[in-house]
Amino acid sequence: MALIKKLVVAGVVVSIVAVGSFSWWAKHPLTTAEPAIEFTVNPGSGAGAAAQQMASAGVPVNRYLFALLARLTGQASRIKAGSYELKPNTSPRQLLTQLVRGEFAQEAITIIEGWTFRQMRQAVAAHLRLKHDTIKLSDKELMEKISADYKDPEGLFFPDTYLFAKGTSELDIYRKAHQAMLDHLKRAWEARDTSLPYKNPYEALIMASIVEKETGQKSERNMIAGVFVNRLRTGMLLQTDPTVIYGMGERFDGQIRKKDLETDTPYNTYTRGGLPPTPISLPGLQSLRAALEPAKTPALYFVARGDGTSQFSDNLNDHNRAVNQYQRRMTQ
Repeated sequence: MALIKKLVVAGVVVSIVAVGSFSWWAKHPLTTAEPAIEFTVNPGSGAGAAAQQMASAGVPVNRYLFALLARLTGQASRIKAGSYELKPNTSPRQLLTQLVRGEFAQEAITIIEGWTFRQMRQAVAAHLRLKHDTIKLSDKELMEKISADYKDPEGLFFPDTYLFAKGTSELDIYRKAHQAMLDHLKRAWEARDTSLPYKNPYEALIMASIVEKETGQKSERNMIAGVFVNRLRTGMLLQTDPTVIYGMGERFDGQIRKKDLETDTPYNTYTRGGLPPTPISLPGLQSLRAALEPAKTPALYFVARGDGTSQFSDNLNDHNRAVNQYQRRMTQ
């Protein structure tokens, strides 16, 4: 009888030690020699399969204990497939939580303000962590997949940094950027001065794209927009070089000449009145706001001073004097 009691006591002690050891293991950070270890959990994987896939990728976790932890916590069937990243000081319990929540490894792509849609497509196609499923699509075919309202993609994608999981479809990036632009444009349009000479939000987007390309000085964007709005209201030609350059396409070699200003294209605002038919770049939020909140100014002209800023003038005589002054300074 005494022997049985001793065996029972020994069994209890062993169980307590085992439970304590397991609890310590579950909470203790895994030891890794690398800053991060990438691994993928395949679709349909249970706790055991996920543990095996992690171990095969180099994650230093005991796959049997990990599967046991998942079962004991009732989360064995809640693990989500996807690409993950094990970071230093992560415990098995934290790792399990990561898999259950679907906290995938985050990649990023940055779309720059002022890029054309062509430049955006090049950046998306060059990103190594995206699923390249739009490369063979034309611009028109791509737009058909993400928009029911627009056929020409230029200007309709918001420049920003977008986070995504490894292997995400390129279409997801385009959809996010397109929806972000529509949302920003809608808010800016709803807050506009209704006396502005735009027939619809798309015309405001076209103006924003011109403002984006006309100046790198954020503080001048509202004034630039104010000048172009004044020109639209008075029926003057916009006469903005960036639209001409856009219309030249691949013919543009870095310089714009007099013959280029005189060669008619749908985007030549020296030969055609009003706004061009589409945006000419991907405008950022400040340019959108400038187009819909332009400065109240009598200015009709501006010229670059050569230091990144512009000289604004209300009449042609003052403008010509400014052109002579600043162009002469830049050529000296």
